[in-house]
Amino acid sequence: MTTLIVGAHGKIGQRLCQLAVSAGQPIRALVRNEEQQKRLEALGVETVLGDLEGSLEHAFKGCDELVFTAGSGPDTGLDKTLMIDLNGAYRCAELAEAFGFKRVIMVSTRHTDPLDGPEALKPYLSAKKAADYRVAQSPVPHVIVRPGKLTDESGSNHFSQFTDGANNGEVSRDNVAQVVCELMSDPTLFELEFDLLDGEQDWSSFKSAL
Repeated sequence: MTTLIVGAHGKIGQRLCQLAVSAGQPIRALVRNEEQQKRLEALGVETVLGDLEGSLEHAFKGCDELVFTAGSGPDTGLDKTLMIDLNGAYRCAELAEAFGFKRVIMVSTRHTDPLDGPEALKPYLSAKKAADYRVAQSPVPHVIVRPGKLTDESGSNHFSQFTDGANNGEVSRDNVAQVVCELMSDPTLFELEFDLLDGEQDWSSFKSAL
């Protein structure tokens, strides 16, 4: 099963591509330009040029599963939030249906209520909430991963769904990528939505509690 990774050149996406290649998992990475393409192809990743604001159909052909880990980033305006985090996710969900994908894995956010978020993040949180709802209502089986506050700490490969004094509601990008890679290797996991934080459980224990 070939997994299309949307957001492959992001901070989580690059980590995920490296893990997938190491694990021998077939992937295709959607990238926006030739510079990104060269970087990922040097790692042994199959790539396809495309843009969430442009044509995407060609990227989906020949794939069976979608990982959506794209984001407009903190330095863009509301226009990009709408086009990437909302409309981009909607379009990918529609194409996953049209191409008969077996599963969609959405990397979202733990903070799902826009009204509880900081003023500057309310448009982003609104976009993510709507995109998650679209994926959850799709006939394509789904998994929605809801990471806490992201850090660049080295991955521990140990996880939790709950905030405690040790993790402070945080999770490393390494650990997020590791969990998504584990999900990709197990097609029996679907119709799941869960928070993800750093913790003490290895993957086997964490999975059994989902």
